[in-house]
Amino acid sequence: MSGLLLDTHVLLWLLEDNPRLGVAARERITDSAAVFVSAASTWELSIKSAVGKLTLPDDLDQAIDRSGLRDLPVTRRHTLASEFTALPHKDPFDAILVAQAVVERLTLLSADAKLLAASPDVIDARM
Repeated sequence: MSGLLLDTHVLLWLLEDNPRLGVAARERITDSAAVFVSAASTWELSIKSAVGKLTLPDDLDQAIDRSGLRDLPVTRRHTLASEFTALPHKDPFDAILVAQAVVERLTLLSADAKLLAASPDVIDARM
């Protein structure tokens, strides 16, 4: 598999047409044959919404479908690989996204400084 995996905030930026998503990142998304959104990202968004940290649009699921993004389920291979992500912080959502990117040979698109510093396979979404 090859393509892009969007970090959770990048997914929101894309769907909201947020200017924080850089021109080069938008071009990569447009030009990529496959752009994935992890089930872990939608789970993270649901948790943040449930505790009041975030208000999600009612049609988030449909918006993701309309955008042409592909679903990437979390598999046993991903969870086992997350042990070896060696991230300096303990965010389980970051760990699973990095593991998914490694296992599926995807480039992770993120603006998270911790992820950008941790792996050469993470591209800055602000560019």
